[in-house]
Amino acid sequence: MERYCVLIATFMLILHLVQAQNPTGLINVGCGLSTREPPYRAPGTGFTYTSDTGLVNSGETGKIAREFEANYSRPFLTLRYFPEGVRNCYSLNVSRGTKYLIKAKFVYGNYNDQNIGPDFDLYLGPNLWTTVTKNDSIQEIIHVTRSDSLQVCLVNTGNSIPFINVLELRPLPKSAYVAQSGSLKFLFRRYLSNSGRTIRYPDDIYDREWHALFLENTWAQVTTTLNVDVTNSDEVPQDVLAAGATPLNDTETLKINWDLEPPTSKFHFNMYFAELQTLKANETREFNVTLNGKIIYGPYSPVLLKTDPVLKREPFECADGACLLELVKTSKSTLPPLLNAIEAFTVMDFPQMETFEDDVIGIKKVQDAYVLNRTNWQGDPCVPKQFLWDGLGCKYSDISTPPLITSLDLSSSGLSGNISQALQNLMHLEVLVLSNNSLTGEIPAFLADMKSLMVIVLSDNNLSGSVPRSLIEKKGLMLHVNNNPHLSCTTGSCVNEGENVPRKKKSIIVPVVASIATIAVLIGALVLFLVLRKKKKASKVKGPQPSYMQASDARLSQPKNRRFTYSEVITMTNNFQRVLGKGGFGIVYHGFVNGTEQVAVKLLSHSSSQGYKEFKAEVELLLRVHHKNLVSLVGYCDEGDNLALIYEYMSNGDLKEHMSGKRNHFILNWGTRLKIVIESAQGLEYLHNGCKPPMVHRDVKPTNILLNEHFEAILADFGLSRSFPIDGDTHVSTVVAGTPGYLDPEYYRTNWLTEKSDVYSFGIVLLEMITNRPVIDQSREKPHIAEWVGLMLTKGDIKSIMDPSLNGDYHSGSVWKAVELAMSCLHPSSARRPTMSHVVIALNECLAAENSRGGASRDMDSKSSIDVSLTYGTEVTPMAR
Repeated sequence: MERYCVLIATFMLILHLVQAQNPTGLINVGCGLSTREPPYRAPGTGFTYTSDTGLVNSGETGKIAREFEANYSRPFLTLRYFPEGVRNCYSLNVSRGTKYLIKAKFVYGNYNDQNIGPDFDLYLGPNLWTTVTKNDSIQEIIHVTRSDSLQVCLVNTGNSIPFINVLELRPLPKSAYVAQSGSLKFLFRRYLSNSGRTIRYPDDIYDREWHALFLENTWAQVTTTLNVDVTNSDEVPQDVLAAGATPLNDTETLKINWDLEPPTSKFHFNMYFAELQTLKANETREFNVTLNGKIIYGPYSPVLLKTDPVLKREPFECADGACLLELVKTSKSTLPPLLNAIEAFTVMDFPQMETFEDDVIGIKKVQDAYVLNRTNWQGDPCVPKQFLWDGLGCKYSDISTPPLITSLDLSSSGLSGNISQALQNLMHLEVLVLSNNSLTGEIPAFLADMKSLMVIVLSDNNLSGSVPRSLIEKKGLMLHVNNNPHLSCTTGSCVNEGENVPRKKKSIIVPVVASIATIAVLIGALVLFLVLRKKKKASKVKGPQPSYMQASDARLSQPKNRRFTYSEVITMTNNFQRVLGKGGFGIVYHGFVNGTEQVAVKLLSHSSSQGYKEFKAEVELLLRVHHKNLVSLVGYCDEGDNLALIYEYMSNGDLKEHMSGKRNHFILNWGTRLKIVIESAQGLEYLHNGCKPPMVHRDVKPTNILLNEHFEAILADFGLSRSFPIDGDTHVSTVVAGTPGYLDPEYYRTNWLTEKSDVYSFGIVLLEMITNRPVIDQSREKPHIAEWVGLMLTKGDIKSIMDPSLNGDYHSGSVWKAVELAMSCLHPSSARRPTMSHVVIALNECLAAENSRGGASRDMDSKSSIDVSLTYGTEVTPMAR
C-alpha cells in the first residue's frame, strides 16, 4: 500500500511539473535568448521561456548592464533591440477568436551604455497599443485575436531605439472580462493586504499578477485561513480573496483613487468581495459603491467565504480623469465596508481593420517563394499606411473595412526561377510588375485567370516559350514583355505556336513605365500624356514646354483633364461675370463647361504674389492625385500670360464662411464639425501616405477647405505644395511659405519642411472648429489661439474654450479628446506630433462618442481635480484614502 501511495505521489508531482512547464496555449518568449542554450525554466512559475528566433526577422540581441543583473530574473537579462527600420514586428501563431492576456515586458538596464531611456511606440497589429517611456515597465492588454497570427510591433518614433525583453500570451475563457467593445488595457490589479507578496501562476491559473495594496493606517486587515468559494470570480486565487480591508472607524468610508491618462479615457473595473468573518446575530455589513460621489452599485452585503464579484460591463468615465471610488456604509449597517481585491482597465478601441486575411496569406507565400527579406516587410502589409510594405499598393475603403492588396512591384528585386504560383493567391491584384529580374521559364496561364489583374509588366527577364493565348485575348489587359530574348512574343506581336493556324498579330498596349502603383494612376497618366501631346502641336505658346506638359508615346482616349484656350475660359465664365471669391492667386469665377457642368475658374492676376511656379505645382499635383477629399481639376489654361485653373464647383463655399456666419445663419453642430475635420484629415493623410512621392500641402486653413453640395469637405489650393524625395529623406529644406497663425514654428525656425508641418496647421484648424474664435486676437490675454487654449486648460475650464453658440449641446468626452488631439498636433517638437493617420483615428473616436449620446446635452462644468497618482512602470497605482 505504501509503495502504491509513493507511485501515486510521484505521478502527481510529474503531472504538476509538466503542466507548469507547458500549460495549454501559453506562449513565453525570452527576447534575445540564444538558440545555442537550452530554454530557460523560471523557478517561481515553472514556465519555459524559449528564444524569439524565428518569430522576428530583424533586430540584434543584447544584455542589460552587469550592475542591474542582480535585480532581475534571467528572462529579463537579455533583450532584442532594433537599431534599423521604423517598424519591427513579432509574428505569433495564435488561435483565431481567442481572448488573450498579452504582456510585453521592458527592462532598459542601460544595455547600450547610452543612458537614454525608452521612448517608442508599441502596436498590436495595425493599431497603436501604447508608448513605452519607462525604464522598467510591463504593458498588458486583454485582446481577442481576429486571425491565426498576431503581430506585436515596435515602432521607432525617433526618440530612442526600441527594445523588448519578454513577450507572454495567456489564453482566457470567453466568459472572462466581457466588455461592451474594444480591448482592455491594464491599469492596475491589487489585493488588499500588507503581505507584500506578488501572486501569479500557479496560484492564478491565467497568470494574472496580483500586487498587494498596502493598507492605510486607518484601515484594518481582515483574513481567513479557510477556503473561499471562487466559482463565480474568473478563478481569482484563494490567497487574493483570503484577505481584505475595512476602515478602523465604523463611520469612515473606504476610499481608493487613481488618475486616468488621457483624462477622457473610458475604463472598466472589477471589485471582488467575500465576507471573511462570521457575523454575530446583531451585526450587519452593508454598503454602497460610489464613483466620484455617484452610486454605481448597492446596497450590498458580502457573502461569507464566497466571492461575489462586481463586474460592470458598461464603461465608466471620470471628470478630468480623476477617479475616486468609495465604499459607503448604509444606515442600517453596524459594520464598515469590506473590500478584498480590485482591478481596472481602460478601453482600447482598435478601429483599424487588418489587411484582408487571404491577401496577407498570399503575400507571405510570395515572400517565402522568392525569399524576400525586405526591411519593412514586417507586420500588416497595408496598415497603418505609413508602414505600407515597399512595392505594395493597397485599396482602402474605411478603417472598419479590411484593406486589399491591389498592386505588387517586385522590379529589380533579384528574382530568379519561374514566375511563382504563389502569386495567384493575390486575387485582388490589379497591377503586377516583375521587370528587370532573372526570371526564367514560361509565362504561366494562371495569370489570365486572376480576374482583377489588368496590368502585367514582365520586361527585362529571361522568360521563354510563348505568351499564353488566354493572356493575349484577355480583354483590357495591358501586357509588357519586351527584352525577353527567348520569348516568342515581342512588343506589338504575340504568336501562339501551339496551334496549327495562320499566325495573327495580337494588339498589345505597352505601358512605358518603370513602376506602376495602381491601374487608375497609370490610365490617368497615359490619358494626360496623349492630350498634352495633341494640344502641344496646336498650341501657340512660345518657348519650351514645362516637363508636366511633355508628350508620351502611350495611346489612349477620352482624357479627363482638359487644356482650355483662353477664349474658352472667357466663354465658360460668360466674360467673367460672376465672382465667387478672391485669394493670393487671383479672382475665382463661376462658370460652366459644356453648358451644364458647373466649375470654379481661378484666374491668375498679373499682380499676384503667386506666379507660374505655383500654377505649375498645382497642375502637376492635381493631375496625379485623386481622392474624394481633394479637389478635382477639370482642366487648366496656359496661354501666354493667361493662366487659369478650372476646378469642380463647390456649392457650399469654404469652411471659413460657415464658421463666421457669412455663408448662412445656422450654426454647424459639433457632429458636423467633426465630420468636416475628419474628411479634411483624410485628404491630408492621402497626401502624406497615399502619394508617391509624399506631398505636404503647406497651407492648411479653413478657407482652403471647401464644402460640396453634400457638405463633404474637399481640400483645395495646392499652389504651395511640396513633394519629398523617395529615397527616405524625412524633410525638405525650403524657403518658408504659408499663412501666419497656421505656420509651424519649427518649420519657420529651421526651414525644414516635413509632413508634421501640415499636422501643426491642422491642429490650428481643429482649435478653430472647437472654439469658433479667430486664430490671432490681440485683445485676448494670449493672442494666439494655441496659447490661449493652453492657458484655459491649465484652469480646467473647457466650457470657456468651447464655442458658446453650441449651448453645451455636445458630448464632453468627445470635446476633451478633440482638444487634447489639437494640442498634441501643436507640440513644439514635430517628432512628438501625431501622424495624420493617428489624427484620423482619434477624430473618428470623437465622432463615435458624440454619436453615442443621441443628441442629449451634457454638463460641461469643470470639476476640480483630485490629487492622486503614484506610478510604477506604466501601471497605475490606486491610492487608498
